[in-house]
Parts: sequence; C-alpha cells; structure tokens
Amino acid sequence: MSQTFRILNFGCRASQADGAALKAQLIASGFGEAGDDVASDVTVLNTCTVTGRADAEIRQTIRRIHRKEPQCRILVTGCYAQRAPNEIAALEGVAWVVGNSHKHSVPEILANGLRGAAPVLPTVWVGEISREFHFLPVFPDDRTRPTLKVQDGCNARCSFCVIPAVRGPGRSLPPGSAVAQIQALERRGVREVVLSGINIGSYGRDLTPRLTFLDLLERILSETSLPRIRISSIEPMDVSAELIRLVASERRLADHFHVPLQSGCDRILRQMNRRYWTSHYAERIHAIREALPNAAIGADVMVGFPGETGSDHEDSRRFIESLPFTYLHIFPYSARPSTPAALRRDQVNGRVAAERGRDLRRLVRRKRERFLKTQVGRDLSVLILHGPGEQNCEGLSSNYLTVALHESGLPPNTLAILQVTGVERDGLAARLPSDSCLSPV
Repeated sequence: MSQTFRILNFGCRASQADGAALKAQLIASGFGEAGDDVASDVTVLNTCTVTGRADAEIRQTIRRIHRKEPQCRILVTGCYAQRAPNEIAALEGVAWVVGNSHKHSVPEILANGLRGAAPVLPTVWVGEISREFHFLPVFPDDRTRPTLKVQDGCNARCSFCVIPAVRGPGRSLPPGSAVAQIQALERRGVREVVLSGINIGSYGRDLTPRLTFLDLLERILSETSLPRIRISSIEPMDVSAELIRLVASERRLADHFHVPLQSGCDRILRQMNRRYWTSHYAERIHAIREALPNAAIGADVMVGFPGETGSDHEDSRRFIESLPFTYLHIFPYSARPSTPAALRRDQVNGRVAAERGRDLRRLVRRKRERFLKTQVGRDLSVLILHGPGEQNCEGLSSNYLTVALHESGLPPNTLAILQVTGVERDGLAARLPSDSCLSPV
C-alpha cells in the first residue's frame, strides 16, 4: 500500500501554483492523497513568510497537526522554510525542512526518508537558490482555474520585502514550455488559466534572446485557443500602453488588472524603495479605465509603514479615493527580518495601523458598491466555479466579480454569458438570457 500525504498551501498565487505542481509530482511518484477526514503518513506544508502573521499561522498549524496526528510526519517547504529553517526544525513533529532551493526534490526526499525509522532530529534541506527556473508541471485537480507560474524570484529591493531573499533572483519559464503547459491544460478541459509570478512584469529579462511579458502573452494567444487567460498581478512600471491595448482588444484576456500600489503617498513610496511616483501610477490606472470601462482594477495597499504619519495616511487616502479601484487588498506593515524597514526605530503602533486599515476598507467598500451597481443590466462572461445544488451555482466574471445564478444549475467549468439582475451581498445575481451562450467542458 502506498504512503499517503496531505498538502496544505499558504500564500500567494505563485505559492499555490507550486503546491498544485508538488501535489501532482507526489502522485506521479506513487504517493496516495489522503481524504479530508483520513489520517495521512505525511503532511506537507507549502509555506509563505510575507508577514509575521503568516509565520504564526504555520507554526500553529504544525502544532495542531502534531497534537491531532502524532504519528504523522510533517514536511515544511516554501518561503518560511527557506528563511528560517532552524526555527521550524525546533517545532515538535517536524521531520523535514525543505527550502525553495530544494522544493523540486521533495518527492525524492520523502521517498528516501520514509523507508526508514523517523530520524531523531529533523533533516534540513536549504541552500542557495538556483538561477534556473525549476519547472513543475501544472495539472488541474479540484481547481477550476489553475495557476501557471511563468516567472519566479525578484530583483527589486523594496525595503519591506523579504521575498527576494527567499525566492532568489528573477527567472522565467521559457515561452515554449509555457505554451505547451497551456495546451496540455486546454486538452484537459480547462477554461481559464491564471498566469502568475513573483514579479511577472519582469518576465523574459533573463532569457536569451531577451523577451517581455507582452511577447509571452502574444505567443500564448497565437498558439493556443484557451478561452480565458487572466493576469494575476503586475507592477505599475510594467503596465505599458501596449499591454493595455492588448487586453482591451483581446476578448480572451480577462478584463482585470491588479496593480500593486502599497502607498498613495510619495514620501512613503520613496522610503519603501518603490520605483514610481503616485502621478505615474495614476496615469496607468486612468489609461486602463479609459480603454476598459468595465474592467476590475485592484491593488495591494500597506498601512503603518515605519514613519508613516497621520498626514501621510491622509495623502494616501485621498489618492486612493481619486482612482477607479473596484477592490483593494489592505494589510498592515509587518517587520520582516533582515529588511531595511525592520531596522527602523520609527515603527508605527499596531493599533494605529489597524485603524488606518479600517479607514481604507470603509472607503473601498463604498467604491465597490458603486461599481457593483453599474453592472446591473449588463451581460457578463462568467466561468462557473461550483454548483452546490441544481438550482444554485456560482461563478467568476471576466471582470473579477462573484456571480450567483439561482435559476439553473450549470456544471462547473462552464463559460456562460449571464445577464446581471442585481447586487447580492458582495457580488452579483444573474440569470441566463434566452439566447444564452454556453461553453461547457
């Protein structure tokens, strides 16, 4: 009987893509996936370390697993494992710590380690991260919208960010491999793929000949027929006029731009070592809205960066209010070891940062409500994600809105043109028009 595993993923889309690929590798290596309510021989934690809260959640998860299943051996991999392997190895129940440097070797490490008795001390596999792109094939499993990681690592040096240290330098998946992966997913019936990376706009700068992310998109569009391709997140410096025109003119590209902002105050942007001014950022966001009047536009915003004053926060708030955002990911600054920002003495009180976050959430909630109301009466292209019953199903629109369809139970992985009938909770309600267009698996 094969050894069984369970994998728990934490963090960003790129990390989720790593986890899905790792799961496929383990299954291909002969491991069996344990059911939700079944004990497993091994639990793999694919970790994030972008905030202190992420680290704490992972430590808590390790303790909970060991308490519930003391015979289960735990392997911890990913960014937290790369950053603080000894900290993780000291936790009871951990048998292996495998950094991003050796993540591609997890099946081999497990196969060898499970042959014998459990070691007295955890085995740690962490080293320098290769400049090569370790390609892990993507297979759709329980996800209707699989993520294809086409880029990894980052050469930027934002003063608050630990990711370059745990992900290594920027490196790219060759375009031929990316196209082949999408073609394989297409053959399996996938209707939407999310392209992700740690800094996806830097795609191709390490390749010979040098390419751009726009080059990759154009090749994917010309060599595949996948119905929908979504860009996960792209830095403002890489949102070019050419990219905006391509998304606006190509129906297969989702009407969706996620452009990290971090702060709407120029003084704080400089201290963050971000490479743009608010005026440059605003130009790009307004250009997106002009070309794509119905697009989703989102951003990451940090509150409580060291030295951020009440006046800085008000500047940021006014700037955010002036732009046509449809959603924001708002989070408090978290000091990350060995980053310049963590060494500063002017750290902002956590309660102050939390209140600033609540202030921005109230603001963006009003923006989102206004945007949702503009969708009523429109026809939207919606990918059905799941249908809990014959009379209920839920999907995601091209412009990144949750859509509930109550009158008909369409199967998951169906693309449908739905007519929006109203606003429902934080999303939309819709119905099938009489001349509906369906694209099932």
